[in-house]
Amino acid sequence: MPVSAATESKLREAMARLLAGEPLHTDGALTKENLAREAKVSHATVHRAEGVLAEWDAKIARPVLRTPGEVQRDEAITDLRSRLREANSRVTELQGKLDALATVTANLYYENLELKKKTSAQGQRRIAALPASGPWLE
Repeated sequence: MPVSAATESKLREAMARLLAGEPLHTDGALTKENLAREAKVSHATVHRAEGVLAEWDAKIARPVLRTPGEVQRDEAITDLRSRLREANSRVTELQGKLDALATVTANLYYENLELKKKTSAQGQRRIAALPASGPWLE
C-alpha cells in the first residue's frame, strides 16, 4: 500500500533536513528510524514509501559512521574488557593455587601435631632420622 502525497512530501522534507544536518526532531543521525521521527510518521510508513526509501538508500549508501569520541570510547571499553578477562583468569588461577597451598599447610599442621604427640609420648627421646616416606619427598 503506497503512502499519500502529503506523507511522501513530509518524508522528503525530513530527508532534506537530515541530509543538510538541520534536524528539528532527532539527533541528526542518518538512519531510517530518524527519518520517520523527523517526518513524524511511523517506521512502517517509511517502509511503505518505496520511492522515498529508494532515494534514501541511494543517498545513504554507506553505514552511519561513529564520531572519533565514540570510536575511542568503544576501543577503551574493548581494552578494559580484555584486561578484566585476563585479571579474572589470573585470579582464578591464583585462587586454585591458594586453595592447594592451604590444603598442604593444613596437612602439614596435623602431621606436625601427631609427631609432637609421638615425641612427647616417648619422653625426650629425639628422632634419629626422618621416615623414608612422607610429603617432604614429593
